[in-house]
Amino acid sequence: MAILISLTAIVNKRKLPFPVLLVFAGLIIGFVPQLPNLALDPNVVFVIMLPPLLFDAASKTSWLEFKTSIRPISALAITLVFFTTVAVAVTAHYLIPGFTWPLAFVLGAVVSPPDAVAASGIIKGLGLNKKVITILEGESLVNDASALIAYRYAVIAVTTGSFVFWQAGLQFLLVSSVGILIGFVTGFLFVHAHKKIENNPLVETSLTLLAPFVAYLAAEQFHMSGVLAVVTAGLVISRKSPEIFASQARMRTRVVWDTIIFLLNGFIFILIGLQLPSIIKDLGRYPFSTILGYGLIISLVTIIVRIVWVFGGAYWLNFFQKNKKQEPASGIYSDTKNTWKNVMVVAWTGTRGVISLAAALALPLVLDDGTAFPKRSSIIFLAFVVIFITLVVQGLTLPFLVRWLKIKPEDNADEEERELQLYLASSTLHYIENEFPVQGDNKLMQQLKNKYEQQIRKLNKEIQLHKRAKYFNYEVTPPEPDNLLTAKLEISKFQRELLIKLHKDGDFSDTAIRHIEREMDIDELKLNTQLPKEGSID
Repeated sequence: MAILISLTAIVNKRKLPFPVLLVFAGLIIGFVPQLPNLALDPNVVFVIMLPPLLFDAASKTSWLEFKTSIRPISALAITLVFFTTVAVAVTAHYLIPGFTWPLAFVLGAVVSPPDAVAASGIIKGLGLNKKVITILEGESLVNDASALIAYRYAVIAVTTGSFVFWQAGLQFLLVSSVGILIGFVTGFLFVHAHKKIENNPLVETSLTLLAPFVAYLAAEQFHMSGVLAVVTAGLVISRKSPEIFASQARMRTRVVWDTIIFLLNGFIFILIGLQLPSIIKDLGRYPFSTILGYGLIISLVTIIVRIVWVFGGAYWLNFFQKNKKQEPASGIYSDTKNTWKNVMVVAWTGTRGVISLAAALALPLVLDDGTAFPKRSSIIFLAFVVIFITLVVQGLTLPFLVRWLKIKPEDNADEEERELQLYLASSTLHYIENEFPVQGDNKLMQQLKNKYEQQIRKLNKEIQLHKRAKYFNYEVTPPEPDNLLTAKLEISKFQRELLIKLHKDGDFSDTAIRHIEREMDIDELKLNTQLPKEGSID
């Protein structure tokens, strides 16, 4: 935790990709002889770390955007995963001595899925197209299920020596569909539970922590896809969250989850780096330079396959639409000016992570006949090389690629917020003029109307200035806070210092001081939200 917190401060100052820095830190720590060897237990990853990480990512994903981008997400999360598995299997079988077809397919399934945590950490803050982000994060949420199912049957083929393709295909459909169904049921059960709870943010926050584990374990209990169950439950609860969460519960839940996800992400990438010393030790007498070369080739194959697949899919989709005279494509293909740039970003963002490493470490030690699992240590090392190469090469070069392609940041959040505020203010003014249930004198009603009329004029001015800045292609500098807001902040600072003095003097009870302190925290939070943000206009 000390290392994680320290490195986070460095990342915030240097703008380095968070996952890459943590993996390097883990590598350095792993070779310090005085420190203990922290071996990564696959069950810890699959049962403890994976459900909350997937649930949080799903809860931050817009259901509407996910649904509109379901075609490219499915193409990447299902067909590309299987295509990568086959391509890696063919390469390993003909390149690496001793890799039978079942072993080659095990390796292909292990390294095929890009990681949700790594993808989110790499693309954060790059100002990418919103649809590009939705596709990348949506792919990472779903592809683990495809890869783990392929992995499961490849391992069965190695341990038992038998594999029936059509049975595996039917099993994939069953495992996926039932996993999604369990996720829907779990999600709606928790939505119903939240609706029954009123004014109890502690219980509601605890329920959100319980939901991903219930969904995952319920699906895995029936040997279905726990990954898809968690993602589905997260999407269901996220869609209903405005209706079921009270304000206090929403604020507390977000703080708790942000802290947990920060720690889990940090632990995962540091643990990835920590595994290298033990992985090298397990290789035994296998020539290190030779197996490293194989790993580099496998890494190159995974990168090239993704680029070819994504660009081929984009070309095929555009060709199909031209011939069929369909409506223009949505998502990364909707902006014709930047189509190839968006496609290139999607093609290059294929970083592997903890799922691949956990799957490799979860390989059984022995076969059904009691003999050792063949090439187990080699598969684990090759998986680590692919993870490291994709994280470092693609993770470090993606920001440079975005700048080289001259992709301008598409951050319209400030303008969109003002448009939403304008809609709320206009609707509220109409409500006051026509449907307001509270009876008041003319002076009171006029004061209310003046407040929202003034807000509407201000918001209209800001929106027009934003549009003008976008049209003439210039950046907007944030204005200085107005005098009234500055005065309120100074008063808040004085009151807080006075409260600290009273606390030290002991003139009032701690209970009274903490209650007033909480009210002051809320007031100060409101004032801070009024401070101009980067890109805002006054």
